[in-house]
Amino acid sequence: MTLEAQEPMTIGDTITRFLVQLNGTPEYKNQCQQDVNRFSRWVGPNRSWESLTSHEIASYADTMGTTTTDAIKKLESVKNLMAYAKKTGLTTNNLGTNLRPKKAPVRSAKSQMFKPSQEEPAYLTDEGHQGLVTELTSLKGERPKIAEALRAAMADKDFRENAPLDAVRDHQAHVEARIRELEGMLRRVVVLNQSSAEAVRAKLGSLVVLQDEADQSEYRMTLVHPHEAAINQQKISVASPMGKAVLDRAVGEKVEVVAPQGAIHYRVKSVEGGA
Repeated sequence: MTLEAQEPMTIGDTITRFLVQLNGTPEYKNQCQQDVNRFSRWVGPNRSWESLTSHEIASYADTMGTTTTDAIKKLESVKNLMAYAKKTGLTTNNLGTNLRPKKAPVRSAKSQMFKPSQEEPAYLTDEGHQGLVTELTSLKGERPKIAEALRAAMADKDFRENAPLDAVRDHQAHVEARIRELEGMLRRVVVLNQSSAEAVRAKLGSLVVLQDEADQSEYRMTLVHPHEAAINQQKISVASPMGKAVLDRAVGEKVEVVAPQGAIHYRVKSVEGGA
């Protein structure tokens, strides 16, 4: 029996050990840390693995939105964390099987033909907009490398068992899908002016300070588009439970955030900036 199985460990403790043993580039490790910390915030870092239910895990997957390359990548880190929990004896089953993002609704060709496209604007901070532009430029820069990798892999004439070729084609598909997603979003971007006068109510781009009514501690957060969300930078998605609870709230109003570990009550102390 492993040490982890003998000693009860919280989800937060497990994440610490998981990140220590993680291999990969600094960028990969940083992304994994953001993804698993987001999951920890959702379920509660002080909870045990045994207290988690499959419904809670499935609900977390739903917060990632419909099936996209970005959503799948964010869930992959959490799946690896759950596989680690299973491997070290913290869970009897791999809870990651419950992490499945929603499938986008299938629209018939006929309905798309007669229904005009009505794309909603994507409100982003200037930092978030620049981040998308940088990512798009980086991905487009990978195209020549992918093309060269394809030529090298196709030099093997036996395509039936050409694993390198399959891997390159799979990577190419992911890169091109993400490029199309970014290009579509950048066409709809509306960059917010964060230097505007103080907002009366919390909006996208607002810096909000909440005060916990239980211990009077303060929590600072910036409300952002889901694509900008970064828990470790206190950038909270307006689509998350916390973001939804705070959005459109004014100074002095009380906020209740419902999380799996129970309701948390805050009071809005200040609101700055926003659309």
